Amino acid sequence: MKEIVIEISENGDLKLETRGFSGKTCIEESQFVKDLLGNEITRQLTPAYYKENNKEVKMYLPLCG
Repeated sequence: MKEIVIEISENGDLKLETRGFSGKTCIEESQFVKDLLGNEITRQLTPAYYKENNKEVKMYLPLCG
């Protein structure tokens, strides 16, 4: 089930979270909310962002320079 969850703190800060999306669709599907609410200050991507078509994309980081 796909969801877009918006949390509003007591001081008025907003947090937008997508659930059930995979790949970059989470950003595309939630863009209309961001357009309504204003500028995005920070973005934290979840592991689901790096999955496309239910295939996991592996990322390799160099350990030695």
